[in-house]
Amino acid sequence: MSCDFSPTAVHGYFDGELDAVRAAEFERHLEVCAECRYSLEQMESLRRQIRRSALSEQASPQFREQISKQLGFNREAPGRTINAWRWLMVPAFGLVAVVAVFWAALALVQPHTNSARITAELIDAHVRSLQPGHLTDVISTDQHTVKPWFDGKLDFIPPVTDFSDQGFPLEGGRLDVVDGHSVAALIYARRKHTINLFIWPERGADVLSGSSGSRQGYNWLLWKRGMDRFCLVSDVSLADLRELKDLIQP
Repeated sequence: MSCDFSPTAVHGYFDGELDAVRAAEFERHLEVCAECRYSLEQMESLRRQIRRSALSEQASPQFREQISKQLGFNREAPGRTINAWRWLMVPAFGLVAVVAVFWAALALVQPHTNSARITAELIDAHVRSLQPGHLTDVISTDQHTVKPWFDGKLDFIPPVTDFSDQGFPLEGGRLDVVDGHSVAALIYARRKHTINLFIWPERGADVLSGSSGSRQGYNWLLWKRGMDRFCLVSDVSLADLRELKDLIQP
């Protein structure tokens, strides 16, 4: 499922910049969109960190008066023109420190946000594949048929193995798109349940690390081997996914 709201709308809601109608629409959207709820939680966490950083304090009356003079304010002549260039004379060390903390905290939060977004895309891809006619582009239990099928369709060749003897028969494969890039998807079965194994090469901006979790009733298991990323998604238990992972990566 794709999110109908852009990151700009999320920030607008967080900053209170949306009108009443748009804000109400977004609040209804939050009830069904874990990705947007997660983004808001990260923004709120970042704001709390900045507030607790002790890098800001209330300006004294004397400091306010000094700034007013530097900006050209004159209480006796309210119509006096302000020289905008005098802003450069305002002491800004505190502001610089706050900005530095903001970007440092953002650097810590951003990888988690990207990971959550890509995980959500993988789960959405799994759900789409369960629709009639979307599961496989090549239907075969023969790994020697499925693996060559990807040749020329991707810039890498995914490892393909049938695990029928271990209870995870290969059913086929297809191409999918995650994070704007083509990925390989191998389909395995487990007691009448479908398991998607997504495979893609590591990229320079890739910040994902090995992890697992559950979302919308589906479990996922993500790991790295060499230069490749792997992610298993299914409604089977995490124990089943770990068993398949151990077969894929002995």
